[in-house]
Formats: sequence, structure tokens, C-alpha cells
Amino acid sequence: MPVSGNSGKKPDVNDAMCPSRLVLEHVTSRWGVLILIALLDRSYRFGELRRKIGGVSEKMLTQTLQTLERDGLVHRAAQPVIPPRVDYSLTALGTEVARLVAALGRWTEHRLPAVEEARARYDAAREASQ
Repeated sequence: MPVSGNSGKKPDVNDAMCPSRLVLEHVTSRWGVLILIALLDRSYRFGELRRKIGGVSEKMLTQTLQTLERDGLVHRAAQPVIPPRVDYSLTALGTEVARLVAALGRWTEHRLPAVEEARARYDAAREASQ
């Protein structure tokens, strides 16, 4: 399947010029992952989503949501009410990728003790060799 910006070649994330790299970057960015995982649960209003994720600035949340919306992963629904209400949810494509990154998130939580042990061994070995 031809892809614009990639000389009509099949997408290959290992190709430095492949546009799929940009999508991968958006999906696996720090805030992209957390937004996708959060939206798997349900739709959120902006403030709710910011509280759910924790630690994200308004600017970064806005930018990341816009990027994910542009990529077709997040749907922004502005309600014509006063005060304005905007809800964010996953599209079908977004749900598909959110399930994948959520599995990675669960693995990370589950295997954190093993990673911390590996870090401690690495740090101890480096200190001993200096």
C-alpha cells in the first residue's frame, strides 16, 4: 500500500524516512501512552483527564491530545452548552493501540521489582569498577 511521504514504499519503522516513525513517537511518548491508557476506561473531560494522569501540564495535555486527534486516535466532542463542555474519547483505531500500550503499562508495573534489582546490580558493578 503506497504511503505519502515514503516514496510509495511499504511502511517500515526502521526506515529513517518512514512516516510511521512519527505515529510511533506520538503513541509511545510519555503523555501519549498515559492518555491512551486513561481513555481506555471511559471518556474524560479535559480537567478530569489531567487529574487522572497527574503531573502533566495543561499545555502538554492540550498538545498531546491534538496530536492524537490528528492521528485519528482520539475523538474530541465539543458540546454546545454553557459553560462549554469538551469530552475526549478513543476512536476505534485509538482503542486498538491503547490496548497494546496498556499491556506494556501493566508489564512495566508488574516487572518493576525486577527492573529495580537489575538497576541496583548494574550500579553496584559500576561503582566497584571505578
